[in-house]
This record gives sequence, structure tokens and C-alpha cells, in this order.
Amino acid sequence: MIRIEDLDTVIDTERGEIRPVEGVTLEIAAGETFALVGESGCGKSVTALSLMRLLPDSGRVSGGRVVLDGQDLLQLPETAMRDVRGSRIGIIFQEPATSLNPVMTVGRQIIEVIERHTELRGAAALARAIEWLERVGIPEPKRRVNDYPFQMSGGQKQRVMIAIALAAEPDLLIADEPTTALDVTIQAQILDLLQELQATHKMALLLITHDLAIVAKMAHRVALMYAGQVVEVATAQDFFARPLHPYAANLFAALPASGKRGQRLASIPGSVPSLLGNFTGCRFADRCADAMAQCRTATPELVSAAADHAVRCHLYEGRDATPRASRAVASAAATSASAREHEVVLAVRDYRVWFPIRKGLFQRTVGHVKAVDGVSFDVRAGRTLALVGESGSGKTTVAKAVLQLLRGVAEIGGSAQLHGAELADLHGAELRAARAGAQIVFQDPFASLNPRMRVQEILEEGVASLCPDIAAPERSKRVAQLLDKVGMHRDALTRYPHEFSGGQRQRLAIARALAVEPRLIVADEPTSALDVSVQAQILNLLLELQEELGVAYLFITHNFGVVEYLAHDIAVMKDGRIVEAGAAGQLLGEPQHAYTRTLLKAVPRLAG
Repeated sequence: MIRIEDLDTVIDTERGEIRPVEGVTLEIAAGETFALVGESGCGKSVTALSLMRLLPDSGRVSGGRVVLDGQDLLQLPETAMRDVRGSRIGIIFQEPATSLNPVMTVGRQIIEVIERHTELRGAAALARAIEWLERVGIPEPKRRVNDYPFQMSGGQKQRVMIAIALAAEPDLLIADEPTTALDVTIQAQILDLLQELQATHKMALLLITHDLAIVAKMAHRVALMYAGQVVEVATAQDFFARPLHPYAANLFAALPASGKRGQRLASIPGSVPSLLGNFTGCRFADRCADAMAQCRTATPELVSAAADHAVRCHLYEGRDATPRASRAVASAAATSASAREHEVVLAVRDYRVWFPIRKGLFQRTVGHVKAVDGVSFDVRAGRTLALVGESGSGKTTVAKAVLQLLRGVAEIGGSAQLHGAELADLHGAELRAARAGAQIVFQDPFASLNPRMRVQEILEEGVASLCPDIAAPERSKRVAQLLDKVGMHRDALTRYPHEFSGGQRQRLAIARALAVEPRLIVADEPTSALDVSVQAQILNLLLELQEELGVAYLFITHNFGVVEYLAHDIAVMKDGRIVEAGAAGQLLGEPQHAYTRTLLKAVPRLAG
């Protein structure tokens, strides 16, 4: 249905031309799910924006064609392209919090698409908008249709974004990390919905994701991107059965699982090279254990290594297509946790967070939304407590409230003690000192990074405020070392947050939390926007810090692969309460509560 031919995209910067997409050629058939995978910064999202002609002012398509049903989209005037967007091609953006209009209700934003691209108007358009909210799993859709984006959780905003993209039932849907912020049960609903629409409308789907389990469940064909190029294309079955490119083999080795608990994950050294300027040789050569002299001097072509399986690698030029075993080796096993009783870093008892409902001219309180209603748990030094549950269950709310980020916004009761000190009683300098020992990685990195500050200023700000005894030269040295640890180039220090991809911004948010060397880190979906290779680097880094410094983690996530690998203890939340808690091995192996069993059943997994 759509054919991309030798697509080249250029972004002009003060440092020169960046080429995030170079020579990309793909074909997607009607009703097919085509997955585009690869590390953050490899050009996946820019490829999608190029197809939609939604590049920033500094970006342009410098070559190639995008042919939709025989028509080259790159040659259409902008007025004609507006008719294509939404009706023929829909897109789910990676970050719903910044893609939704904050001053329009979610219903109005869905109706806008329906009225622009269909015959429905007025009450009929409103009814269709409510129907879409219900189909994507928004509770009480008739009431929530009048809500604004800020009144919804991260996962609910993602569902609204999906409803907007599907409202006009497009022929091609570009889904850029469509389930990143969703819990596993809603993720399963959304994926089932997409498959249902494909079957009904023969809709094609370009799925951009770093979750290989979702790719295995959904995709018919897969293209692996690296540094702006497609390095492997195959049917999904063949790609998972016998990945050919060394980069693909490394990605599979980096996946977390319960069988790898206590070991370092295999990770790919270094990071994606800068896309500034021209390349000589293979772009993966500096990170490849199989690199030969030829790899550094000659650029490999995308060659057919087997039926329906092409690869860009010198290893397969004129040779058979026998997959090479990955030579990415996990480092030595992590030291096992001590059997002794660990110190309690954070003790939470009967904690509740109620948001007042105010009405009338004088805004009197007429009721409460009981977001968190009496939860208790301990987070111990050197251990990880995973807090899991569906979107809207209260996980993020309890984390923010415990760290005193909801003072004056909600009515908070119960006790939260950090190293024995009641956090609610701390103010001024005492509270700042406590925050040096307890940091948070927020769910949405773009919203939590100051857009007017360069990366160096962002990373040094916390150190200067919370650790004033550290001199400026030492601060600069510390943040540069942090960038190395989270897999970022040091030239990132002079850039602004908007210049990075979603996964790169997430790494910067993690680096900021680590900068003051806290004893407790509250991590709210810290790896949700990361591809598996960078996720492996981050998980290895978190393990190292835990072993060296005894750092405790309150880990909020819906990624059960990460939970199985990292968590010592698990607490399952539903409707503001903890419905089951216990040691990770026991809870995952023999869940007692029906809700826990439902969550585990919905987890997508790779075969074998």
C-alpha cells in the first residue's frame, strides 16, 4: 500500500547537517504490521515524521519518494497533505503529554478529527468520540470526554492519543511507541484493538517500538535500524528464529528475564554514533565484536542473505546465512544479597492521598478522590521494591506524595519515614537535605527537563543546590562521567532537551537523579522509553549502584521482564490499595490474588 524509496532526511544545526535517515527503502502492504526497531537515536521516529511531512523547520527530506497508492506524498502541496493526514495516515506520537492540546478537552480533540475527516457532526461526532474512548479502555467515557489532559494519568493520555489517531479509521497507522506508558492489561487491549481494526479495515500498521515481545506478537515483518540505516529486514518469524546482523544478536542477549537474575545483562559497548557528517565503513563497527578491517573502510550494502531476509553486513557478502552467535558477554554475576536484615530506608504506614473535589462559587470541598487509600510497605537498603498495577491505580501518586511533592495539592495522611525521619515534618533546609538522599526519575522525561537549560546546567543544578560543598570543577567532572554511565556522548552537555529523542531524554533524567548520589531512588517507569540495549546498560548501572552504595529502589513499572530481573519484592496496587505483596519469586511463581494473575497473563513474551 505504501512504498518508501531511498528516503534521505537532513536536519540543519549550528554544527552542520545531521542525517538521521539515509537510504531507507521499505514496503508495507495493506493489512500488514511492519515493525521498525532499533536503539534510541537511530532514526525511527524521524522516518515516521518524514512520511507525514511533520519535520521541524530545520528538517527536510533531501531525497527519495514516499508512494501511497501510486501517489508520491513528498510532491503534494501542503493543503492536499492535510487531507492525507488523519484520513489516510494516522499517527500516535511517542509523548502524549506534549502532543495533546492542554487547553482543549480530550473529547473536543477527538471530535476535531472526526469532523475534519468524516461526515459526522455535532451529537453524532460526540457519540463517536465517546465510543472511541470506551474502545481504548478509558473508564467512564461519558464523563471523561469533558476532561482536560492534565486530569488524566500518563497511561490514560496515551489511550486518548490512540483514540485521536484511530478516530477517522485511516488506511495506514504509524504507531510510535504506542504502548510505552500503558500497563500490561491495557496494552493487551490496545494491541487486540489494533489487530481487530486491521482485520476489519485492512489497515496497515507501521509499528515503532523497542519492545521485542510486542513485535513478536504483532508484526508480520521487521526492519532493524541503526544510525539512520536499515541493517536487517525479514519476516518476524525469521528475525526472531535466526537474527543475522551482530547488532540484532546483541539486542536479544540484552533482554532482561528471571533466568538472568543476579547476573549482569549483556550490553553493547558505547552508543549510537553521532549522525553529523559522513560515515566511512560500517556504522556499527566500533561496537561490534565481529568487526574486520574491511568493516572500517568499506560501506556494506543491504544484501539478500536468504529468502525474505536481507542484511547489511560484510559477514554475509558472498557467504551463507548462518547466524553468528552473539559475542556480547555479560559481566560477572552480581553478588548475591546478604541474608542479614537490611536497614529500612523508607517506611510507609497507612498512607493515604485524597484529592478534594471542590464545587460552587466558594469552591467548597464536597468530596474526595481517594487516589491512595491506606497503603503500607518498606523499602530496604540494597533492595528493590517493584510497585506494579494498572494505570490510575495510584502508583505514581504515592511516590510523589511520599517525597512531599503534593503538599498543598492533596490531603495526605499516615506516615512516611526516610531513615526514621518523618518526611511530613521536614521543611526548608531539612527537607532539602532529605531530598539529597531521595531522588525521583519522573515518568515523562520531556516534561521534567527544563527546556530553557542546557544539559550541563540541568545536571549540575541539583548538585549545586543539594551538595553545595562540591566545587564547580568537580561538579563538571561528575556530570561528564554520568553521561558515560548512561550511554550518552559528552557533546550532549551543550545541547537542549528538545534536541534529543525520547529515549535519550530518559537517560538524561536518570543521570540527573544519580548526580547527587542518593540512598533512595524512586523510579517511575525509568526504562519505559528505552530500547533494550540501553535498558540493559541502565539496569546494569542500577545494580552496580545497589551493590556499591546499598541504594534502595522503589521501582514503578509495567515491564514485567524488568520486574522479574531486578525486583527483590513486589507490591501490586489496584484502586489505591495494595492487594498483594511479597517476595518476587513467590509472587510471580504463585500469585494468590485474581488481579495479579490477570496482570501476569496479559504480559507479552518472546516464545521460548
